Amino acid sequence: MSADELAVFLDALWVEYGLSENTISAYRTDLRQFAVWLKKRQKTLVNCESADVSMYLAERLSYGTSARSSARFLSSLKRFYVYAVREGKVIENPAAIIDAPKLGRSLPTTLSEKDIERILKAPDVSTSLGYRDRAMLELLYASGLRVSELVGLKLTEINFRQGLVRVTGKGSKDRLVPVGEEALVWLQDFIQHWRLDILGEKKTDFVFPTNRGSGMTRQAFWYIIKRYVTQAGINKVISPHSLRHAFATHLLNHGADLRVVQLLLGHSDLSTTQIYTHIARERLKDIHEKFHPRG
Repeated sequence: MSADELAVFLDALWVEYGLSENTISAYRTDLRQFAVWLKKRQKTLVNCESADVSMYLAERLSYGTSARSSARFLSSLKRFYVYAVREGKVIENPAAIIDAPKLGRSLPTTLSEKDIERILKAPDVSTSLGYRDRAMLELLYASGLRVSELVGLKLTEINFRQGLVRVTGKGSKDRLVPVGEEALVWLQDFIQHWRLDILGEKKTDFVFPTNRGSGMTRQAFWYIIKRYVTQAGINKVISPHSLRHAFATHLLNHGADLRVVQLLLGHSDLSTTQIYTHIARERLKDIHEKFHPRG
């Protein structure tokens, strides 16, 4: 299958399923890497067999690829072959009988409320870029947005009067997210003053521009987060979603209803949100042991 035909498949995914640009990009990477592997064995995506898929998965695992990454690859491949069979490109789906690797239940790294305070205070707010970073961190923790939602936020999607931001999440689903007063103060002050210093003569609709006048990438903001975590002296392995995880966990620790947290995070399935209840339960156990006379 040619590069053009692969592009047609990816376009069809976007049209039929409304998958995000990040998901489509992951599919593209998975399929291209598998095609390169097949080419070394004088095969293609069109004439590969189930044994080839199994061998490729086994090789990935032997190199230390995570089960979650391999499961995502297999999902990409299965969806590709469903499309290829439907379009008459292949006769049968070689990935259909392959079972995905079993995934362990992964728990997000816990950042305490003190950790968050230290991270929020790390940027140098006497500079325009430092003030931007502080406003971004405040909004991220106050709202539980995904990093992609944060960097993609437009000026027209903020309602200061009602204290809400409108974001488009996974599956192109819109949701309204409340923002706390403190984060709104940082955000409004940044937009009215410091943002103009960054932009100069340039113009953009993105709330958080770079000094080039363009929107920020997820990867760029991830490096910013890591820098401030290091500056704050926090020695924990964190992910791009660590502040989002902290948002959910701290809400539950303070008594928020699980379904409310589900809505705020934009999860379509409650089971996705329930991963945070493990951390909240551990916190409740600690409180019980510390304060109960029989703890």
